[in-house]
Amino acid sequence: MIDRQLRAEIVAETRKAIQEAYENQKDEIITATVSKINPETGNILLETSNGFATLLRSEQIPGEVLSIGDKIKVYVLQVNKEGRGPIVTLSRTHAGLVKRIFELEIPEITDGVVVIKGICREAGSRTKIAVMSRDEEVDPVGACIGNHGMRIESIVNELGGEKIDIVRYSESPEEYVRAAL
Repeated sequence: MIDRQLRAEIVAETRKAIQEAYENQKDEIITATVSKINPETGNILLETSNGFATLLRSEQIPGEVLSIGDKIKVYVLQVNKEGRGPIVTLSRTHAGLVKRIFELEIPEITDGVVVIKGICREAGSRTKIAVMSRDEEVDPVGACIGNHGMRIESIVNELGGEKIDIVRYSESPEEYVRAAL
């Protein structure tokens, strides 16, 4: 009796700790390793620093082929508390993934000099991201592209070759639409 009760308490505490760990990472990027791929559903079991979580087929980049052992970045979209443990929704299609990758890769965005004003994404195909600079001396588009395209190239590679258009944001709708097209 005591063993069962103790075991139940340990399991409950472990589930609570895992849920809190994921909740602290909500709307953030985590790195995960592909552990298992379900051939019937296409869902992928990922190993993260917090344990295991599932990347549903619907949250995977269309056309992306992953293999066991691949390390990928995923966006923690949602954490729901369930009786058997937390259900964590991870995503590779959410626009928040692109935003967080830009924040990690572009120092000017991290520093707040360049600001992301909007993102429109069709995962696996194309992303448009609007940026502006708080410093007239800093070109926001050039900062995102980097010398010889090095910064944007690493982001494109992380997203499986997805095309990324970086446009200068403008308060004027006419200028903004012209830049976006």
